[in-house]
Amino acid sequence: MNLTILVDNNTLIDSYYLGEPAVSYWIELDGTTYLFDSGYSDVFIKNAEKMGLDLTSLKAVILSHGHDDHTRGLVHIVSYYEHKKKQLPTLIAHPDAFLPKREGKLDIGCPISLSLIKQKFILKTTREPLWLTKNLVFLGEVERGNDYESQKAIGEAELGGKWKPDYVYDDSALVYCGEKGLVIITGCSHAGICNIISYAQKVCKENRINSVIGGFHLLHTEKRQMEKTKGYFERIKAESVYAAHCTDLAAKIELSKVANLKELGVGMRLCYK
Repeated sequence: MNLTILVDNNTLIDSYYLGEPAVSYWIELDGTTYLFDSGYSDVFIKNAEKMGLDLTSLKAVILSHGHDDHTRGLVHIVSYYEHKKKQLPTLIAHPDAFLPKREGKLDIGCPISLSLIKQKFILKTTREPLWLTKNLVFLGEVERGNDYESQKAIGEAELGGKWKPDYVYDDSALVYCGEKGLVIITGCSHAGICNIISYAQKVCKENRINSVIGGFHLLHTEKRQMEKTKGYFERIKAESVYAAHCTDLAAKIELSKVANLKELGVGMRLCYK
């Protein structure tokens, strides 16, 4: 499996691409291409074209969750495919990813309505793990087994005509089962990065962790959660950890004390067997 960073908060020196506080990853596996999240704008398209990647070759677009820094690019995917006169790919997500979401007065949900998505895409929603290939799985709804992650709501979601605290149960991840163990690919980890890793091990029946890549949602993290998270990463002994997007500097410094933390930025290409 090859993974290319199309969008992240960070760009790297001598890789002259655009960045934004969002996520979009290009994944190649067994001759098939997937897009994991679509960022906040059309930046992923501009970067992909500069990298020479053919966005019309996508088999599926996979959403980590429904927040707009991961879904707003869907508007541009629709325009791009229609301009190219191509059939839009399959869209895979948790069913709650398309609920209206807000934080205060700010709309933070997917910018395209569910009815329009159903018109434009072949939509597959699932709460259960969905195997895309024999080695690549979308986790669906992640089990939340610990008492230090995902304890606070992120704004509100509208369900059944009522606004309720949103614990982002639509937050999911992709997992590649490789020769050296699991490669876990996250968007924001609202479900909790440790919960996600534990659930990936359960679903894939594999305890070895090769790599963890993506946003860990460690921002202004409370001391207890940070200490518990550090202890968890120390125990799993991942070969590499790429904390990106919604992981602040303080959390990266703490994780670097117990894990093989590596830098991530737009244009990086990671390869796994």
